[in-house]
Amino acid sequence: MQAGKPILYSYFRSSCSWRVRIALALKGIDYETIPVNLIKDQGQQLAIIEFLEETRPTPRLLPKDPKKRAQVRMISDTIASGIQPLQNLSVLKQVGQENQLAWAQKVIHTGFNALEQILRNTAGKYCVGDEVSMADLCLVPQVANAERFKVDLTPYPTISRINKTLLALEAFQVSHPCRQPDTPPELRA
Repeated sequence: MQAGKPILYSYFRSSCSWRVRIALALKGIDYETIPVNLIKDQGQQLAIIEFLEETRPTPRLLPKDPKKRAQVRMISDTIASGIQPLQNLSVLKQVGQENQLAWAQKVIHTGFNALEQILRNTAGKYCVGDEVSMADLCLVPQVANAERFKVDLTPYPTISRINKTLLALEAFQVSHPCRQPDTPPELRA
């Protein structure tokens, strides 16, 4: 381990870890990954991204304009607090094996219905305008979860368009769960 090199405790499929990996890649920050089997407390990802933004402001993940910055935070919070936690493994275990798929699909559809409406008003090339922001870091992992839970994305053209555009960017590719050190061989790219 290099002195001063950040350490990311990560699980390959964790949405929270993925968001931070994207931020690190976008900002060109070299880091060490320590794989963990399960992250119990994943609520810090937005705080970590905000810390990176304050200490490594280039490229910006929060717009300079206060209204756009508020929109980015609103979208990020909608996904990271309003959708993703409701389809986490710990919640799915509570609803029972036979109800997991239906539950996950329901919470993702509910969240995506709201998110699609928001993005129709804020999106340009990305979630808020034409610059990649923290909101985009939240969107891509959540769309991957939706796909994993077989959610029909047809009713969400804005979400789908932005996701496709983001997945073409190198930072989103190198941080993808299929490319992590702890990714099982059958799920590797």
